[in-house]
Amino acid sequence: MPHRPSQSYGPFVGLIALGMVWTLPNSVLGLLLGIAGLPFGARLRWQRRELALVVYRWPRGAGALTLGNVIIHTGEKLDVPCLTYAHRAGRVVEPPVSLADHERAHVYQYMLLGPLFLPLYLLCGGISVRNRFELAADRYARHGHGWWPWRGWGPSA
Repeated sequence: MPHRPSQSYGPFVGLIALGMVWTLPNSVLGLLLGIAGLPFGARLRWQRRELALVVYRWPRGAGALTLGNVIIHTGEKLDVPCLTYAHRAGRVVEPPVSLADHERAHVYQYMLLGPLFLPLYLLCGGISVRNRFELAADRYARHGHGWWPWRGWGPSA
């Protein structure tokens, strides 16, 4: 995993705050899910780099799920290698990327799209190798840019 995106958000603090407010309904869903896992061993920790509250040791499933500024993860730490969607689907052979970087891309997507994220994500195919949100998150995790799902326009055009 050679790529490490910058964690300096200095000049963007105001925009980040607006994005967090805009995606608050999604974050509340994530927080409720995270709290539901506490009696079963889940733990909460704010991760500045991810701009998210991370729920570690979620008791069900495998991997991670982002809801607004909340990342639900079944493991002990988020910065672990994971395979890209295209690799898992057998489309390409790629080295693993950082799960933290992949999920951070989703946090950025949520902060820009707010309540529109989930309907758009589902319209684009849900959890699938064809979903442009997942492909963009993998691209960001590989290269440190390109988290916006529509290339050619928008914040990472």
